[in-house]
Amino acid sequence: MKPSAKIPAPPPLEGNHSKVLKRAPGGAFEWAGIALEAYKTETADYKGITRRELVGKRGESAKFHVRYFEIAPGGYSTLEKHEHEHVVIPLRGRGEAQAGCYVWNVGPGDVVYVSPSDPHQFRCPEGAAEPFGFLCIVNADRDRPTPVDGLGACRICE
Repeated sequence: MKPSAKIPAPPPLEGNHSKVLKRAPGGAFEWAGIALEAYKTETADYKGITRRELVGKRGESAKFHVRYFEIAPGGYSTLEKHEHEHVVIPLRGRGEAQAGCYVWNVGPGDVVYVSPSDPHQFRCPEGAAEPFGFLCIVNADRDRPTPVDGLGACRICE
């Protein structure tokens, strides 16, 4: 580009075009124009978790959605299973990732793959110094999760 060429204004967040979601200044895990949402509304089997829909709900044609979840110390996601797979990439803090009978301690840079039908849950330990925040990448076309009771998560290993 020539130095004298005028740079156009960035495109809007809505629509199926290239874009950049700019993270808020000061180290917060917030993005300009991306609203903080409730984790779920139809169940109470979770505690201290929020989400932000980054890619997939503003007109993009991607076959996947990218969401950012954040779990407060002592919080956890629903223990659930579904037919779609997903990938979780921690960005902030430390947490626990349960898939089936296994529980891993995970932190920034780790990658968690949750296979179809594996009961899973994400937790931030009580007394943690900061929230546990992670990207979650899932299929755009996916089934609804089914809650699993605490014992049901490990029946596959019995």
